[in-house]
Amino acid sequence: MQNDDFSRVELAHGAGGRAMTQFLKEIVFPCFKLNTINGGVGLPSADDGATIPLGNKEVVVSTDSHTVTPLFFAGGDIGRLAAAGTINDIAMMGAQPLAMTCALLIEEGFPIDDLRRILNSIATTAFEEQVAVIAGDTKVMPRNTLDKLVICTTGVGVVERGNVVVDSGVQPGDKIIITGPIGDHGIAILAERDGLTFGTDLKSDVAPLWSTVKAALDVGGVHAMKDPTRGGVAAALNELASKSGVSIWVDEEMLPIRREVQAASQMLGIDPLQVTCEGKAIIAVEKGEAEAVQAALQKTRYGINAKILGEAKEERQGLVLMRTKIGGTRLIQQPWAEAIPRVC
Repeated sequence: MQNDDFSRVELAHGAGGRAMTQFLKEIVFPCFKLNTINGGVGLPSADDGATIPLGNKEVVVSTDSHTVTPLFFAGGDIGRLAAAGTINDIAMMGAQPLAMTCALLIEEGFPIDDLRRILNSIATTAFEEQVAVIAGDTKVMPRNTLDKLVICTTGVGVVERGNVVVDSGVQPGDKIIITGPIGDHGIAILAERDGLTFGTDLKSDVAPLWSTVKAALDVGGVHAMKDPTRGGVAAALNELASKSGVSIWVDEEMLPIRREVQAASQMLGIDPLQVTCEGKAIIAVEKGEAEAVQAALQKTRYGINAKILGEAKEERQGLVLMRTKIGGTRLIQQPWAEAIPRVC
């Protein structure tokens, strides 16, 4: 149900779609009058993070909370999800992630062995990109007042001043690249949660992407980036298009979707374009550099299946359109909320 009545907080208000956008703009953002520092990217931009200009550098900061259920799933767990999600938000702004903090909200009675496993997963994922876990906080809540475990992380990165990549930077003519197949994470979580089997060992794609993104940045021509988490590719493309004042056109034949994800989505009545990914990046690249960026991505561990999906155009600003396999055109709308809740 689509409801913009803000008398009560609803699940959709934190689900990454139009409902959350309205909620933030009408309820959250107006409360904070001081919301940028030294002309850096701040709260009003609603980007993947914020920046603090300091001399010839900009410090990039991003914070996130993770409430996935189940805590352990094929391909990862809440610990890997928390670390990778924060690393990726920093990376999407073109900054090298350096450090992160980690706060734990734990339900009384939570198994220590499970907690140790999750903490080791955070450590391993952060170490993969040489990110230090430097501070944190721990709170224990009484039984039945919390659903097992919530992890809150804040990441810190650095980039040369003036080189920050913002999600409003897509330019007409840019090519749109995605680093691999979409929808794996959301469908894997749903299968684990509901005991569904699709005749395959589908795993979450959760992964830290700084090394992948750096390969693209080293080539050059990157104008904007977004990781398609809550709301999936549909939400991410719509954000890029609306903030940049362009239209984005994608080719259905170029969409990398695993057959099992496509089949599961059709069976469940879910649009795979709205399914959460946790190890993919959408990158808008200057046309002349697109093939070189794609080739560079394909040499990385998490970008081996990178594809050019389409392009940005000047007309029909703010829209995302898909050229279908049968020769038609389909409007890809911003989802109201995420198709599958509690996946990140």
